Amino acid sequence: ILADATNPEMKDILNKWVKHREEFRPFAPTVLEEDASEYFEMDGPSPYMTVVHRVRDEKKGVIPAVTHVDGTARVQTINEADHPRYYRLIKSFKKLTGVPVIVNTSFNVMGEPIVCAPADAIRCFFGTGIDRLVIGNYIITKNPNGAAPPTD
Repeated sequence: ILADATNPEMKDILNKWVKHREEFRPFAPTVLEEDASEYFEMDGPSPYMTVVHRVRDEKKGVIPAVTHVDGTARVQTINEADHPRYYRLIKSFKKLTGVPVIVNTSFNVMGEPIVCAPADAIRCFFGTGIDRLVIGNYIITKNPNGAAPPTD
């Protein structure tokens, strides 16, 4: 599940409408490897979300959705060689917002295993407040009013 790390309400939105879990639970950031040291106190890659790094003081207000109450984050760095599509997605987000960091959390809700198959993904998608579901080259959106989705 990916979301906007710059939105100060995103943690609450995800916990209430998507993950259905306690509001204090934090979320992790994914950041472009080349930009990581600008946002986090770190000096090398962290590709597996196994290490917690301090968020730089001047960036805490920029990425509030992934900054824990103690000022840290469980960082995942990515590079283009290892994750080309994901890298391009975050690079596009950076181009739009100026921020190369997004929320990255497991695709499941509290009490359920992580999604493993398209049918699981679709069931989770329609049972939560997730806006869009991407499976391969397909994008699925919810359309509560029955009108045709926008074409632009």
